[in-house]
Amino acid sequence: MRMCAKQSVLLVVDVQERLLPAIHEGQAVVDNVCWLVGVARALGVPVLVTEQYPRGLGGTLPALRTLLEPGMIVEKEHFSAVGEGQLWKAPGGDRHRWIVTGTETHVCVQQTVLDLLAAGRRVFVVEEGVGSRRARDKELALERMRQHGADIVSREMVAFEWLEKANTAAFRAVLKEFIR
Repeated sequence: MRMCAKQSVLLVVDVQERLLPAIHEGQAVVDNVCWLVGVARALGVPVLVTEQYPRGLGGTLPALRTLLEPGMIVEKEHFSAVGEGQLWKAPGGDRHRWIVTGTETHVCVQQTVLDLLAAGRRVFVVEEGVGSRRARDKELALERMRQHGADIVSREMVAFEWLEKANTAAFRAVLKEFIR
């Protein structure tokens, strides 16, 4: 099953100020998440962002926050972003294909992905868009999510499947701004 822009939502899990410095290759994760948010916005794909207990972990990173519109951030206390049920009510929450990025891969991302799968959603985890404090934890979480039915994909796989074809205005715009 492919990722179709009209049926997709991009979920960014807990890319927060106090957590990021501990994330292995954290800046690369942030760069990839911001890239995906830019592509999603260019193609009209809804973006949802969660914050895990922001009083303790700080808010969403400013570099990411500047790309967001009001109402895109959902605060949570459960590790799974599905736990409080707010995702379903957010713009795009009713879509069937969920493209997931964020931190930490083996905690909040994994629990969210497993719950999305259990709720009947099709889930695609962007490998270079997720991170953990330890590389091994990320590796194990990706394998576990794959075993439970999530597709592990790259950011360009997402972009090109959302685009579907060349020689369109959207293709030229995304190619010019994001594909290098």
